[in-house]
Amino acid sequence: MQVSKIGKASDAPAGASAEFNRALMRQTLHTELLRVKALIATAGLFLVISMFVEIFEPRISEWIWPSRVGVLYVYAIIAAFISFETLILFRIKADIRHGRDVPVIWRYVSALVETSLPTLVLMLQIEGIGADRALGFGAPLVYFIFIILSTLRLDFWLSSFTGLVAAAELLTVALLDRPSIDVSQNPEIYYHGERSFIILLCGLLAGAVSVQLRRQFAASIEAASARDRVTDLFGQHVSPQVVERLMKEGTAEARDIREVAVMFVDFRGFTAASRAKTPQEVVDRLDGAFAVLVEILERHGGIVNKFLGDGFLALFGAPFESRDAAAQAVEAAREMVAAMGRVNAASSWPLRIGIGIHLGEVVAGSIGSPRRKEYTVIGDTVNFASRLEALNKELDSQLLISSEVRQAAGDGASDAVFHGEVSVRGYDRPFEVWQLQ
Repeated sequence: MQVSKIGKASDAPAGASAEFNRALMRQTLHTELLRVKALIATAGLFLVISMFVEIFEPRISEWIWPSRVGVLYVYAIIAAFISFETLILFRIKADIRHGRDVPVIWRYVSALVETSLPTLVLMLQIEGIGADRALGFGAPLVYFIFIILSTLRLDFWLSSFTGLVAAAELLTVALLDRPSIDVSQNPEIYYHGERSFIILLCGLLAGAVSVQLRRQFAASIEAASARDRVTDLFGQHVSPQVVERLMKEGTAEARDIREVAVMFVDFRGFTAASRAKTPQEVVDRLDGAFAVLVEILERHGGIVNKFLGDGFLALFGAPFESRDAAAQAVEAAREMVAAMGRVNAASSWPLRIGIGIHLGEVVAGSIGSPRRKEYTVIGDTVNFASRLEALNKELDSQLLISSEVRQAAGDGASDAVFHGEVSVRGYDRPFEVWQLQ
């Protein structure tokens, strides 16, 4: 039947968790499911071929099975085998759904029953056409099908057991009617012994292969688990999209120049208001506001690059490119302003949000020292977006965009109100500034 408790200490890497063992169990159950399907398909194919030969070439069937009863017995054995494997198939599917396993003993019982199928067919053939002809025919070769597929059980001892059962049953059937096992009188015993030894050896080799497959599955699951742990931990500090890119890039320091919509978000007067609050109240208020804003941001394709005290820097178009970065940023900003209005209505500590958005080229990539880096964007586009957000205080607004954003956003910013050319701190010339409601 299916695989046993697989969370062995020898299988699991150091520090492996219960989740790792469950993942490995699920994987082995899936490979066991594949094995059972292969057995059902193979048995069905044998049954169809046998019936085809009996119908269209009855002479061949009569040569193999002189007795009609023998043929019917074989059909009955194959049909019973298919029914047996079908029951196992449904049981494995149920185990996968419920995340459970079965006792080890049932795996060995299953292997014994399955591997005995060729033995039963061989014994019927011996009765019909004699031992020498039957032992030289195809039934003994069927053992190899079960040995090969036993590798999918990912258990060395189970594959070895399958080979042992096949070798022992073949040798027993071959010597069953021998008047003597004296090799000098019956040299053909060497022949049968050698074949049985090869079958046993194949079982051991299949077991070695199953161990290697199991180790590869375990390594793959551990790597995926480690990746998930890194993503869960790292994703609490930077955007999941940034984590995804950094995991793909590894330690590479590749940087690229791309067009990005940069958004700065800040809460007006927060520092002054927080003086009258406890540190825990400040943190709780920020966490609640950020939870609402970040959810909106990510839903529109943006990421939080970094939190800046009572505000944050958000990006649209990095680390993954977007043709509609400006439109996405504008749509997200509008929804963020509206959401903060609803949050403020239900809060004793209202926060007035300020947003500035600019579109332009930046250098994006992992930047920092050899010991510690972070994914970020650098360029005048970032600086200008920050200055644009700061203008909200001067213009008594909440959402300001640059001309580049208005033009790129198209209909999404068609209702923008023009503030004229406004002086921006740090720049020696004025810039066109637009306000959105």
